[in-house]
Amino acid sequence: MSNPPVTTGTRSTDDQAPAAGQQSNTAGNEHDQINLNIAAVRDFYDREEGKLSPSQRVLERISGLVGQTAFLAVILVFVATWITLNTVCRELGVTEFDPAPYFWLQGVIGLFALLTATVVLSKQNRLAKLAEQRANLDLKVTLLTEQKAAKLIDLLEELRRDLPNVKNRHDAAAETLQQAMNPSLVLAALDDGTAPIEAAALANPADA
Repeated sequence: MSNPPVTTGTRSTDDQAPAAGQQSNTAGNEHDQINLNIAAVRDFYDREEGKLSPSQRVLERISGLVGQTAFLAVILVFVATWITLNTVCRELGVTEFDPAPYFWLQGVIGLFALLTATVVLSKQNRLAKLAEQRANLDLKVTLLTEQKAAKLIDLLEELRRDLPNVKNRHDAAAETLQQAMNPSLVLAALDDGTAPIEAAALANPADA
């Protein structure tokens, strides 16, 4: 008689291959999802950049130059050169083009400061609008996440009630959490300055 095959606790190569393939597919799906998210964010910024007018692009470049350390050095060199030239003219007995206290220099610097502030404010306004769009998107995602979490809690509570081997019990906290907030009522409560407890009551009228 032939001996029966000996069974060991170690998985065969054929059994391990599907598991490895499944892990590879899962990792691939996660990598694809990450790439999709990155591409969506990149497309969003590309669309915003494409909306810039030629004049706005020029202002953006000027604003980038103003924010560099070299720009401060240029201003200091300009002021020092202006004062030095006037001092040299006075020493040589030549009429100074802008004697102390250098009113022309103050006017030039004041005008330049006004133009620089306008350029910076123009860029800040665009960035503020972009930040507002991101904040609105974050708010929508947060509200959607809250609704999904409430739905998951509702499904878990329903599963707990239906399973015969799980003891059914009253959970007031779970009943409260499984009720999704009403975004319109919550935002209205925030605009009116309603207290957090009152806002929660508005969000969940059944619990009030």
